[in-house]
Amino acid sequence: MQTQTQTIRKAFRCAFPHTLPIFAGFWFLGLTYGIYMNVSGFPFWYPALMSLTIFAGSAEFVTVNLLLGAFHPLQALALTLMINARHLFYGISMLDKYKGTGWKKIYLIFGMCDESFSINYTARIPEDIDRSWFMFFVTLLNHLYWFSGATLGGIFGSLIHFNTEGLDFVMTAMFVVIFMEQWLKEKQHISSFIGLGCSVVCLSLFGADHFIVPSMIAIFVLLTCLRRPLEKGETVQ
Repeated sequence: MQTQTQTIRKAFRCAFPHTLPIFAGFWFLGLTYGIYMNVSGFPFWYPALMSLTIFAGSAEFVTVNLLLGAFHPLQALALTLMINARHLFYGISMLDKYKGTGWKKIYLIFGMCDESFSINYTARIPEDIDRSWFMFFVTLLNHLYWFSGATLGGIFGSLIHFNTEGLDFVMTAMFVVIFMEQWLKEKQHISSFIGLGCSVVCLSLFGADHFIVPSMIAIFVLLTCLRRPLEKGETVQ
């Protein structure tokens, strides 16, 4: 029988390779965020503390302007809810997967970002790997990547001078890779086509700034309605 230490080590070794693409993206954006905070007049411990406690990249970038402007707590709350509304759907999707994770569930909920959700939801965890520890390390490693990148950017921001325009495309490229990996794992691609179709339709209807939440709602409704046929199709093939 495996000891607890062996179980934890095996879960860490299994989770770490899954997070390497996230490491590259988070370090680029984390450094950019830290530099942005530095040039905005904040000391390095601001991006360090915010990346550790907020851990929501888009919201953290917006927070810079909120800190520099007048104090409007209700506006900050509403803006944060709009930016991160997609996490409501992530949480619903992870209800079953987070069952039985014990004390780790609290941190898994707090640390669930887009990238951690993508890995923990789609990864095929080997049977001899503890599922709760695997998801815990995926979440923890991604959190540390962002925290370390933002902190280093804040520390060395005053020494680094380069044009950071276009670095945000790293995250787009990373999600394309995650999507392709999921596509290759699927026996049928109905769910992928639903996601693409809903996103395209909502993009044309609501525009680039407002299509995410409607598309997430549409995807959630359609996948919920088609859940049994999709599961039956995966089982038959």
